Amino acid sequence: MGNPFVHVELSSNDLGAAKTFYGKLFDWKLEDMPMGPDMSYTMINVGDGTGGGMMKNMIPGSPSFWLAYVLVDDIEKATRKAESLGAKVMKEVTEVMGAGWLSIIVDPTGAALGLWKPKAA
Repeated sequence: MGNPFVHVELSSNDLGAAKTFYGKLFDWKLEDMPMGPDMSYTMINVGDGTGGGMMKNMIPGSPSFWLAYVLVDDIEKATRKAESLGAKVMKEVTEVMGAGWLSIIVDPTGAALGLWKPKAA
């Protein structure tokens, strides 16, 4: 099957509390990864199934939220196709630390979704 969900990400207004809560609630392995002077990212390894990450919410005034990412073969093409079908592009195609590229769209019903293209091995 094409285009599976490949990553789920929490943008939290209280990252420490979120890490404590989810670390106790589930048997997830949380691994902090520094991403620069003002940002860190916590990888979530769930064992079997789709993993994800946690980070500080970057949208002022927004509540904490989860965002799912779908694997695409061509990130530019998929982002433009979504836009042509009525989606709003919230974040243009952006490289992520040499790991791949993401974009974030909001579908015509108002639901946000991330698109992900990993860097070729």
